[in-house]
Amino acid sequence: MKTNVAVFFGGRSVEHEISVISALQAINAFDKEKYNIIPVYISKQGRWYTGDNLLEIRNYRDMKQLVENADEVFMRPEYGDYNLYKAVGTMFSKRNPIVAEIHVVIPVLHGTNGEDGIFEGVLETIGIPFAGCNTLSSANGMDKITMKMILRESGIPVVDYVWFTDKEWLTDKDAIIGRVEEKLTYPVIVKPANLGSSVGIKKASDRDELLDAIDNAEKFSQRIIVEHMIEQLKEINCSVLGTADDHICSVCEEPIKTGDFLSYEDKYMGGSKTTAGMQASDKRIPADISEDTSKRIQKMVGETFRVLSCHGVSRVDVMIDEKDNNIYVNEINTIPGSLSFYLWEASGITFPQLMDRLVQLALKRKREIDRKTFTYDQNIFSLGGGVKGAKGAKGAKF
Repeated sequence: MKTNVAVFFGGRSVEHEISVISALQAINAFDKEKYNIIPVYISKQGRWYTGDNLLEIRNYRDMKQLVENADEVFMRPEYGDYNLYKAVGTMFSKRNPIVAEIHVVIPVLHGTNGEDGIFEGVLETIGIPFAGCNTLSSANGMDKITMKMILRESGIPVVDYVWFTDKEWLTDKDAIIGRVEEKLTYPVIVKPANLGSSVGIKKASDRDELLDAIDNAEKFSQRIIVEHMIEQLKEINCSVLGTADDHICSVCEEPIKTGDFLSYEDKYMGGSKTTAGMQASDKRIPADISEDTSKRIQKMVGETFRVLSCHGVSRVDVMIDEKDNNIYVNEINTIPGSLSFYLWEASGITFPQLMDRLVQLALKRKREIDRKTFTYDQNIFSLGGGVKGAKGAKGAKF
């Protein structure tokens, strides 16, 4: 019997198109002798669709036509209901036909509303096996501020930073500029706290550029982070596969940037006309670094994966300050572009093998979770309990 795997992609994110590319790459890599693949596309408006027309990248040139030729679907937020329903009539009507029974979900959603724990929370509510980080680790990994706080507390080096909210910025710009200039020296890097793919990121070499960069970042996120910029920078990426307690690291890659930092265009607009996605960007695999440096990075990357309680496949981006050879963790991508398959191919694991491992990891985690205790069979209300704790429940009698 084949395993029914639903691959979710798209989403309400500025990384929507990159998610589509990554997902179609993953779908094409599955062993069709072992798996039935169910594509589930989430539109930019947040509606879910499935259909064979979603498997052809050319169809995404006209997204209105794309969804008109697909079936709108949904899942009920009911624990244990793993069915995908066709959206006809009332959403919760029992007459909604079942499109497919899902055994495993593979989220390939980049950025907000998908990689940040929101979608993972839906899956955990339903209780369905899924690959990748859970709600907590997704949220911590997505938010650059929270992630750096956790890593620094755990002894993993990160560059100095200052963070604040958009409301603080709009009400007290002078105080925030003062904090940045007191703690950091120019140049600095300004980033939205919860976006990936280098969206909304700008360098600032003086106060005027800092004002402009923060105004830009504030358009994308409610939380903004300003970081010390390493001027003699070498960026290195490394992928991790497995669980927090049992994982392996890939070879390292060195992405080739055209400016002071790796831009959206560097990541996704490189390569030839016949390639797309993160694997199409210019890079060196393996990275041009010593074996000792590579091992230091892999150890740091694996510890980052462990400390953040990650699962599945992630990519950790680190920075080497070539002035003193210090290494810092920049960020983790809990659903990396192209699922970092090119790093695993260079490490001896094929793309089909990678997808197979993700399915097996999802099923194994589900078995482990099911062995835990989440509720007690005993009903304390039937024993007359809970009266003292219900001070605000007027009229409650036992």
